Amino acid sequence: MRILKHKTNIDFLKYRRAAMFLSSLGNIAILVGIAVFGFNFGVDFAGGTLVEVQFSEAVVDQSIREAGTQGGLADFQVQSIGTREDNTFLLRVGGTTQLTEAHAAHVEASLRKQAEVKSFYADLGNGLLNLRTAEKMDAQALSQTAGTSEAAVKEVRELGESQSGGFDYQIVFSGMAEKVQTALKVGMAKQTFEIRRVDYVGPQVGKQLRNKGVAALVYAALSIIVYVAFRFDFKFGPGALVSMLHDVLMASGYYLLTQREFNLTAIAALLTVVGYSINDTIVIYDRIREEMARFKGKPFSEIINLSINETLSRTILTGGVTALSLIGLLIFGVGEIFDFAAAMLVGIVVGTYSSIFVASPVTLWFEKYLGKDKKAKPA
Repeated sequence: MRILKHKTNIDFLKYRRAAMFLSSLGNIAILVGIAVFGFNFGVDFAGGTLVEVQFSEAVVDQSIREAGTQGGLADFQVQSIGTREDNTFLLRVGGTTQLTEAHAAHVEASLRKQAEVKSFYADLGNGLLNLRTAEKMDAQALSQTAGTSEAAVKEVRELGESQSGGFDYQIVFSGMAEKVQTALKVGMAKQTFEIRRVDYVGPQVGKQLRNKGVAALVYAALSIIVYVAFRFDFKFGPGALVSMLHDVLMASGYYLLTQREFNLTAIAALLTVVGYSINDTIVIYDRIREEMARFKGKPFSEIINLSINETLSRTILTGGVTALSLIGLLIFGVGEIFDFAAAMLVGIVVGTYSSIFVASPVTLWFEKYLGKDKKAKPA
């Protein structure tokens, strides 16, 4: 059952310069891509509406997309959940209400033609238009002026006369869930369905979730670096840090290249990649420390090569077994499960690579740098 029946003697550090060059090139390309194109943020981070719909008869994703487009939904995502017999789908739509900045400006211009508007304020996040007019206006007329097929008005609230003069009104627009329901009824008139769940994530909440997700990655990386520095030696810390950053960037490249939805599940995948990456690196570091005590006076580069060769079988077995389970998820998984497995598979491959060709060369460089510094002090 041994993968490698005989002990290997590969000079891994011989290829360290080429490996570091390729890794740096890949990381820079991903950073430039993130700066230029950015991620396809999901509802969790960008804000929006998530609607779970169950149909009474069998239906496919494409027919739902066509029906939504026919019903007036310009941009939305459809994801199948559960088994095929469930006929259940998740529909993701940008925005929480039907009120947009352009529509608010159009309503303000229309109202100023009809009456003297003293103040006008649009609360886009909550779908509210707050206004004050010099004369009292009819609520039904306000509803007809503000509402269109693109932005339906839910109600008009008459807030009464202001103490400073004028009359206050609040126009409440319907949410995106109602627009989804209306669009599906138009596009799938013969199909019956049920709205089972509606989740709203505002832009501010999405921004907070995104910032906290990034903070979680940073805190996890720093905590691991502190552990490595105290558990082994200071010279081992930078190699582990560079290796982790390399793996996280490479795994992020999956979401960048495929433009798959980047959400909280993506953060979970990246955090798992961080843990998996440092796991293999720690095994090699531990073997290096043992060999340093065993072969005192032996060149550090030879000790690193020896340690990598001795742990190579374990590295292949661990990575291979984990990759097999992820391939199963790739074959049978859908939606976020598929994305999680794909990002993890990329992380495992690059994590195994970085433990050998990134973490170890950086550690060797720091050992040489610290060694030169020690020799310079007595002089």
